[in-house]
Amino acid sequence: MQTPEIDLTQCVRCGLCLQHCPTYVETGLETESPRGRLYLMQALAGGIIEPTATVTSHLDMCLQCRNCEAVCPSGVPFGQIMETARNEVLESPGAPLPWRLRSLFLREVVARPARLKLLSQALRLTEKTGLRALAERLPVVGPQASLAPRFPAKPFSGAGLLALPDSPVAARISLLIGCIMPLALPRVHRASVRVLARNGCVVSAPRGQVCCGALHAHNGDLDTARKLARQNVDAFQDQDSDAIVVNSAGCGAAMKEYGHLLADDSDYAERAERLAGSVRDISEFLAALPFTPPKGALTETVTYQDSCHLLHAQRISAAPRQVLSAIPGLQLREMKRPDRCCGSAGVYSLTQADMSLRLLQSKMADISGTGADFIATSNPGCIAQLEAGRRVTGSVARAVHVVELLDRSYRLGLDRA
Repeated sequence: MQTPEIDLTQCVRCGLCLQHCPTYVETGLETESPRGRLYLMQALAGGIIEPTATVTSHLDMCLQCRNCEAVCPSGVPFGQIMETARNEVLESPGAPLPWRLRSLFLREVVARPARLKLLSQALRLTEKTGLRALAERLPVVGPQASLAPRFPAKPFSGAGLLALPDSPVAARISLLIGCIMPLALPRVHRASVRVLARNGCVVSAPRGQVCCGALHAHNGDLDTARKLARQNVDAFQDQDSDAIVVNSAGCGAAMKEYGHLLADDSDYAERAERLAGSVRDISEFLAALPFTPPKGALTETVTYQDSCHLLHAQRISAAPRQVLSAIPGLQLREMKRPDRCCGSAGVYSLTQADMSLRLLQSKMADISGTGADFIATSNPGCIAQLEAGRRVTGSVARAVHVVELLDRSYRLGLDRA
């Protein structure tokens, strides 16, 4: 393996990350901690050990939530190290078959819109025919089947100009459409477009944009991640926009790191760094405008779940809470550990279903203690995972994106005007 030694040796084994690592907290095993995984990656890089099934299982159990990275006093870039290590394993002759199959699926299905749409239609058919409900009732696969995302009948579709504001133009923004969000959560895109237009934004979506590549990078397929990043650099660079707005925390984190991802590409490095500097999470963007305070009162309670790649990767915590606190009547009740991963982590809920469920059950118990009507968050994977938690536990709290509640307040205010 060729994982950079300077990154690996930054870890001083202090252990401050341990109680912030969800898998270590659940198992108590050193090999399921950031410190333990760094030790394994260093041994792999030095040729001391081979990428056996046991070794790679410890790397695979990592959520890449980057909580450890956020609290590390030595500034160890754990996320980038793990992506590089997984890339080296994936490209080695002894790469585990499940890793190869996962990479194939992400490359040939998730990164290809037509195929992904076909898959979503097939999954929707299992709901209509009752096959999914049957699977969820089976003792062996029931909870795991509940974790699979659901797809509504009408996906989000749109490119080019999406909306013009009624008020004077405050900004021109380019919206990332992404791959999963328009199919699984089209309502979030629709709410995002309405909210941005309500705040004086000309909203456009470049026609040539593609999947951000986050899932591919996290799972070690850096070649595909770079290919997708180049396509997005080409698509967004010609847009006359003040910012690239993203409503998916994982996508935003990935795009903000395009400069690192393409640092060795002389044709794209500078442009990628420039693009990365213009990316804003939607709550970050709205808070900086600042956004127009809504007038429609929502009399419910909400708790906020920090999406890992918004809090730990992008270091954004205040902005989504600022949006929620601005909504009249809405009561924000914090859970005990809003920063702990819910267990979604991209495709983790499908590849590591047992651990994902353990983390989800802990999260739902924390949410239950707040008595909230809504669980607001900032990432599609988190929304799908928390909705699955609702089905599994019988919780009444509905998972929504932060911007959906803001949009609802705006629309309610207009109805009552």
